[in-house]
Amino acid sequence: MATVLQRRADAGREGVPALPQPYLLFLGDTVEAGYAKTAFGLADWAADRCVGEWSVAGCTVTTGLPPMAPAEARAAGARSLVIGVANQGGVIGESWVAALVEAMEAGLDIVSGLHARLAGVPALAEAARRTGRRLIDVRTPPPSIPVGNGRKRSGKRLLTVGTDCALGKKYTALALHRAFLERGIAADFRATGQTGIMIAGGGMPMDAVISDFEAGAAEMLSPDAAADHWDLIEGQGSLFNPAYAAVSLGLLHGSQPDVFVVCHDPARKVILGMESFALPSIEEVIDLTIRLGSRTNPAIRCGGVSLNTSSFDADGAEALMAAERARLGLPVADPIRGGAGFGALVDAILA
Repeated sequence: MATVLQRRADAGREGVPALPQPYLLFLGDTVEAGYAKTAFGLADWAADRCVGEWSVAGCTVTTGLPPMAPAEARAAGARSLVIGVANQGGVIGESWVAALVEAMEAGLDIVSGLHARLAGVPALAEAARRTGRRLIDVRTPPPSIPVGNGRKRSGKRLLTVGTDCALGKKYTALALHRAFLERGIAADFRATGQTGIMIAGGGMPMDAVISDFEAGAAEMLSPDAAADHWDLIEGQGSLFNPAYAAVSLGLLHGSQPDVFVVCHDPARKVILGMESFALPSIEEVIDLTIRLGSRTNPAIRCGGVSLNTSSFDADGAEALMAAERARLGLPVADPIRGGAGFGALVDAILA
């Protein structure tokens, strides 16, 4: 599913920093594929900007990209090594440090989406000073984010929203972006999380922005554009999540979406990690998104529903989507499966 994302010389746009590309993906000593989701996301959606992968002893995970040492990757055009691991606690493994130093000595910047700061590791900070390479923490918002002003902006915007976290908002926005470009529509994918930012080469780490500036950060990410241009904005969290609703609301108000798509995992019944809270219905999400989103865009509307049917076989997934279309009276599709249902969802968004 690799896709060529539209690039611009001002990929960061309005002060949002861009990342050095192409990438060498670093898998560390990972043995669980789920902990390498950043690497897999990049391999799936930005393969044209990944020259290879590298790991240290003990790693049993691979993205399928060719293995390359840093010097070899630099000779192949790589400009940075991306830590493709998202482990528990977001820490930098001790066994990684020598490998990261080697990458800097080979001429690569280091890019990380972990909670731990690269410069907080003395050996990395010293190597960066010695080699002149950059240590880039993706979860660092740009300076001088303004407070949101609610001013209506030119251009068109779509936001993916969810019944919960981690169920397909990023993949849905990326799939829609690809579909728009295939139809010749001017569009940009606007990343709001660590993996999305690495895929896009720039973006806004919304979960690291101070709450008072969430809406302003979203406005900064998606400023005025041509009347026929679409920004496809990666959603975060859920308005119904007791822990993460704040970032979801700030993103909704600041994005001012003309259209939103509800993302849902039909196999999930409770909020992830908060099992005492039931998952909201798709209808509840549509209703609350319109009521809250209309504060900054009275014309907001639901374009349809994106279902994550990864736990269903092909026949079961199609039967479920057909039933949901009839029940909701909206286009329903799984963007990863594609097909006519996904085409109908794109049509409804653009209508």
